[in-house]
Amino acid sequence: MKKILGLVLAVVMCAAVFAGCSTPAPAASESAAPSESAAASESGSTEATDASTGNTVDKIKEAGELVLLTNAQFPPYEYLGDDNKPAGIDIDIAQKIADELGVKLTVVDMDFDGLIPALNGGKGDFVAAGFTITEERKQSVDFSEPYATSTQMVIVTKDDPKVAAATVEELAGKTVGVQLGTTGDIFVTDEVEGATVKTYKSAIEAGMDLANGRLDAVVVDQLPAQSIVASNDTLQVYDEVLTTEQYAMAVKKGDTSLLEVINKVLGEMKDGMDDLTQKHFDAYAGTPAA
Repeated sequence: MKKILGLVLAVVMCAAVFAGCSTPAPAASESAAPSESAAASESGSTEATDASTGNTVDKIKEAGELVLLTNAQFPPYEYLGDDNKPAGIDIDIAQKIADELGVKLTVVDMDFDGLIPALNGGKGDFVAAGFTITEERKQSVDFSEPYATSTQMVIVTKDDPKVAAATVEELAGKTVGVQLGTTGDIFVTDEVEGATVKTYKSAIEAGMDLANGRLDAVVVDQLPAQSIVASNDTLQVYDEVLTTEQYAMAVKKGDTSLLEVINKVLGEMKDGMDDLTQKHFDAYAGTPAA
């Protein structure tokens, strides 16, 4: 009996020694390591967005609502109609997408430079805003098939224009208005030497400042440039092209379910895109200049 008790005591003591050498499990209120979502948030990674996307289409149908993020200051793609509600090419396309899903469309009008953060922050389902495909943006969002090709144009005053042609050389050293975060903003900032770049929340505001003599020129996409000039007879747009780009709609990284629906609708609307563009170009041009 003494031998048995001694053996049991030895086993217990060995177990205690080995237990003391092991790493203790964290308490219930502690975490052994940051969660994947927390790590992604701190690093700015899009992995958390990818993981949380799931089947967005099912979620949209369950909610009965498709939320579009846009900037309604980019005619004819987006502008405020007579009822002061967002209208335009992209709004009509978005409505077709909502119809395809059998849900209502909700349009959130916000600053252009906040669109991607709002999308990845869960404030909406997709972005449509005359949105140019760029390699930098591809790191944060996934793009649909392109549905429009555009160019960067130069707007000047008709009387005594301060810029004689739409060239980098002519823009050098001038005060140029651009819409914040757009391709025009990036182009003038990066490519035009000595330019004073003034950023605006909308190209429409930049056009107004140009008409009032506070700018030498405005650089903006082709159709918005033509729309602004059509509604303000003191301005003109040069025919020369600075850059060429393509527009697409954007979804969260990995959101393949919604992207598939968007591409389907864009394919079905392709043949009527010219008529849709002309419809909204004429509608905005008929708006009296501010």
